[in-house]
Amino acid sequence: MQTLLAFIVALGILIYVHEMGHYLAARACGVKVLRFSIGFGRPLLRWVSRHPDRTEWTIAAIPLGGYVKMLDERDPERDPAVDARDLHRSFNRQPVGKRFVIVAAGPIANFLLAVVLYFVLFAGGMQEPAPVLAAPAAGSVAATAGVREGDRVLSLQAEGETEAEPVRSWNDLRMAVIEQGFGDASAVLNVRGVDGRERALTLPRLPETGDDPRADPLATLGLALKGGPVSIREVLPGSAAEQAGLRAGDRVLAWQGEPVSQASQLIRLVRASPDAQVTMEIERDGQRLSVPVRVQADAAQAGASASAAGGGLGAAVGNGKLGAALTQAVEMETVRDTPVRALLRAGAQVWDTSVLSLRLLGRMLIGQASLENLSGPLTVADYAGKAAGLGWQPFISFLALVSVSLGVLNLLPVPVLDGGHLLYYCVEFLTGRPVPDHWQAVLQKVGIACILLLTSLALFNDVSRLFLARS
Repeated sequence: MQTLLAFIVALGILIYVHEMGHYLAARACGVKVLRFSIGFGRPLLRWVSRHPDRTEWTIAAIPLGGYVKMLDERDPERDPAVDARDLHRSFNRQPVGKRFVIVAAGPIANFLLAVVLYFVLFAGGMQEPAPVLAAPAAGSVAATAGVREGDRVLSLQAEGETEAEPVRSWNDLRMAVIEQGFGDASAVLNVRGVDGRERALTLPRLPETGDDPRADPLATLGLALKGGPVSIREVLPGSAAEQAGLRAGDRVLAWQGEPVSQASQLIRLVRASPDAQVTMEIERDGQRLSVPVRVQADAAQAGASASAAGGGLGAAVGNGKLGAALTQAVEMETVRDTPVRALLRAGAQVWDTSVLSLRLLGRMLIGQASLENLSGPLTVADYAGKAAGLGWQPFISFLALVSVSLGVLNLLPVPVLDGGHLLYYCVEFLTGRPVPDHWQAVLQKVGIACILLLTSLALFNDVSRLFLARS
């Protein structure tokens, strides 16, 4: 129910803002608006405004979009009596510049919404995990570069970049790696050690952005958050953990004699021990205990997960299955900006996210990035529910990210999308005459086919992710 409600709220806000952009621009340009609809299909709610235009406002049954219906002489359903009085307010009679503004206003509204949401987060302050690193796994990129336990990341500068990207939180570090992880670029990671000295560490190669959307780019490099003690938060019924007598609140000290300092470390050890008899050392009520555990074998990804308060630390056990949810506190700090800096940072965040989306889309088109990066409504709904469960700040951040994605998607030069119409208007502006109707009809069919193909692929990815997550 939480996932469904969060999905409806998120979609409702995003669609309303997008269509309100079209509506306000149409009103400002003198175009008469006949209907403003959230959703498609049969209207569930309907009312008529008191404005002289008598605009009809509706909420329809299928909430996967919306539309603003303007007076247009080309509309086969138009009312001739109305058109006769307001021909000068018809959309098709407006100069190309006004039509361009009206169509572009929808995506622009989504970008502005994202700027406002990011501004609220940055100016209000966000509790985020501090970028303090755990000891890297032996042989990893981070270990080779010289990362030590307790190092605090200060900045990241990829090869070819003129300025280093400042890092104030773990999420800043992840975004910096994702944004700069195109091509075979190396990077310099500037850190401050526990002794207070700063060091410049060379990462020989950043992970390719888009290669595997399910992979954590930081984990690929061997970078992990330094956390506190690993504890069991919940024991699942009938699991190996329950059969071994483990309880919620137990602190995990060691696995087969190997000290455990990270939840992710324990997860890797469990995954590598299917159907094995092992010994866990735990602390319970101040006493150190040795507990024999028979790890269950499970070929599907399921079982133990690790979470850090506000940090989003998590993983799934694949071959070995313990059946215990883990928790590990990490160092948190409030990241807050002045109003001016928050506004500038919000605009930069929207721009960077838009550019990253376009670059990733371009790489998918030429086969350099996985098509699994495409997500549909099921994945959006899943993430909406998870973000809402973490609190209002993660939900606002999620909403801003999807708003940017919606703006970018609608600006793509594909017929039936806003970007396709904008392309028509650019051609009309340059040539002095509109694109012929027969060409628009043909391109409309091509656009619909492209959208159906992308939608089908996105839904296939959605179902695949959900199936793999629950199998």
